[in-house]
Amino acid sequence: MSLFELQFNPGVDKQTTPVGAINRWINSDNVRFRYGLPEKVGGWQSLLTDTICGVARQQHAFVDLQGNRYVAIGTDKFLLIYFEGQLHDITPFKSNNAGALTTFTINSIVTNNSNKNATFTTTTNHGLSVGDMLTLTSVTAATNSSTTAAGYDGFLYQVQSVPTPTTFILTLTQQETNAGAVIPGSASGTVNPYDIVGPANQTYGYGFGVGNFGGTVSSALLNDLDGALAANTAGNNGSATQIRLTSTTGFPASGTIAVGNELITYASIAVNELVGITRGAFGTATTGTSNGQVHNDGAIVTNATDFSGWGEAVEASTVTLEPGLWSLSNFGQVLVATIANGKTFTWNAGISARLSTHASTTTSGFETAIATGVGNPTASRLTLISPTTRHLIHFGTETDIGDTSTQDNMFIRFSDQEGINRYTIEATNTAGSQRLQDGTKIIGSIVAKENILVWTDNALYTMKFVGAPFTFGFEQVGTNCGLIGKNAAIEIDGVAYWMSNNGFFAFDGTSNSLSCSVEDFVYDDFDTTKGQQVYAGINNLYTEVVWYYPTQGSTFNNRYVVHNYGEGGDIPMGNWYTGVNSNAIRTTWLDSLIYPRPYATAFNSTSTGTFPAIQGSTGLGQTVYFEHETGTDQVNPNGTTTILTSLLESYNFAINTQEGTGEFMLAMRRFLPDFKTISGSIDVTVAVSDYPQTTISATDLSPFVITSATTKVDTRARGRYASIKIENKNSGDSWRFGTFRADVQPDGRR
Repeated sequence: MSLFELQFNPGVDKQTTPVGAINRWINSDNVRFRYGLPEKVGGWQSLLTDTICGVARQQHAFVDLQGNRYVAIGTDKFLLIYFEGQLHDITPFKSNNAGALTTFTINSIVTNNSNKNATFTTTTNHGLSVGDMLTLTSVTAATNSSTTAAGYDGFLYQVQSVPTPTTFILTLTQQETNAGAVIPGSASGTVNPYDIVGPANQTYGYGFGVGNFGGTVSSALLNDLDGALAANTAGNNGSATQIRLTSTTGFPASGTIAVGNELITYASIAVNELVGITRGAFGTATTGTSNGQVHNDGAIVTNATDFSGWGEAVEASTVTLEPGLWSLSNFGQVLVATIANGKTFTWNAGISARLSTHASTTTSGFETAIATGVGNPTASRLTLISPTTRHLIHFGTETDIGDTSTQDNMFIRFSDQEGINRYTIEATNTAGSQRLQDGTKIIGSIVAKENILVWTDNALYTMKFVGAPFTFGFEQVGTNCGLIGKNAAIEIDGVAYWMSNNGFFAFDGTSNSLSCSVEDFVYDDFDTTKGQQVYAGINNLYTEVVWYYPTQGSTFNNRYVVHNYGEGGDIPMGNWYTGVNSNAIRTTWLDSLIYPRPYATAFNSTSTGTFPAIQGSTGLGQTVYFEHETGTDQVNPNGTTTILTSLLESYNFAINTQEGTGEFMLAMRRFLPDFKTISGSIDVTVAVSDYPQTTISATDLSPFVITSATTKVDTRARGRYASIKIENKNSGDSWRFGTFRADVQPDGRR
């Protein structure tokens, strides 16, 4: 009998077989490696008793001139500020390109005495969609209704349904008590819709496989036909080339409309008529003909110009509808927030009423545009502030500011220095623009040590301040290394790390593919069609880069993978580890910088958030805001504790004799626990198998409960190969493992 000792290299190896991953761990969950030794990760606790409505997609921490700390949190519905343990809603209201709010006037309210629903009629087309958020102000309830004006104002509502372009239904705070069908007389008020961010998750399909050919654009402009359409190539009202609507206000000068399942293109607008039409466009004509479909007078007409996938070959096209995303940065104490493919808003932390003021395109107390047409673009994929020169840079933006139809996914525009609302390019300023070449769209950008790094879906560029006359210089520094999602890249200590469609990369002046010991495990099951949901974070306390990502069949993130860049050393394929514990999955991550510990968000699609308080909220899900690396378990918003379990499993090792490794069976009589620290109790399982291809099974006496007082464990284990698995299952458990020592002897060849 001899003492058998194993010292494991840090990290998890899933690229080789359980037998071939010599001196490595092969499975992990909620475990990290520090100074070469594995340990359970730290716990986390909710920062709030409230939970957030919707799924968080971005965080950004900053400090105002008085030293107050803030975190801006962008979700698929809202823009929130976390300040001193409280959340505040600063979501921008919908506005036109000139900054004027897009409000609607109420001219009647029909309440219901069987539920709290009410139908609102507006004087003009409201453009609302189911799920939109809005507030009501200055409401005057009808005299023959039991509802009161005070029950309407000051609340946030979610639109329940949209029967027509001029009506919508809300769930009220009060219920009609008058008997019978209540049809109040005159009523008035103002509807203030929130700006639209986007879907909660990313969808993908082929041809007509996802909703209306790839899904509709949130809050797409609606109107109705002024006259019926027959099943032919003509328009309505006897015109062969025109279609008349009740109103064409807001429709682009040329584009595509959807009427039912039919797509119709048009070349121009004349008053309320769409001119130069083509019925049954993009394969939506009646089968076997070039005719359109039958549509009644008053049928809903949707602006389909910006629908995902319009214009691509139906049979071969792929359709992607990206989730609602934000770009968040700060210009001093001013938050700069851009909705992906939408407008840019600012919020001034320096004004006294800041926490009750919503972000806007014309923030009070801050720089405004000096003339019409020189303000921020109104459709950009993302934005950021250059770190030293303080330019506001728009990526994938408009070539003609204010005209969303000119958005170019590869076009970059930057403001004048220190003037984030000034974009007119002049000899006396530093505003400018540039179009990138390699790729089809800009995916993401981050500030690195000496550069701004810009990724397309295929390449990496550096953007560096060079001074007059060009302001910024651009250089392509990588190809076939595109970014998979806007938030899938992170930078630390001058090195950028990112996730692409086909592997992990780093840039330290040169683009390098990262050798990854868990790459197949990640990519064999990674749903790359949901790349925009991937979120990369840094935990610099432990030199970790972590990516949270969704697997096949999962709507939201459900796994994570970690690269420990500080402890890779000469370990083959680097120091990597993974996790699948649902309690540990995050949608955003904020490293410790302004705050002493990391802050992160976890999403549950089956629950409902409590902030903001929404009348009639449905299907929004719930985000919990956690502080990490505190305690040993998960502390929930209601004060309860969820046990934080962990797992670590070794490779299948064999006894080494003169005849060769694995020639003889091994017999294990006992093992000596070697933990650097143990709090609570830890389960250790010994498993054995006779051959590499047979399933390894736990021994009869396993698992063994180990505490800090355990000196040795007697066991009976026999097999050609053996492994150990370390787990904790109780609240308060914590551990850090050292080496494995066991009494092992050869025990025959079979």
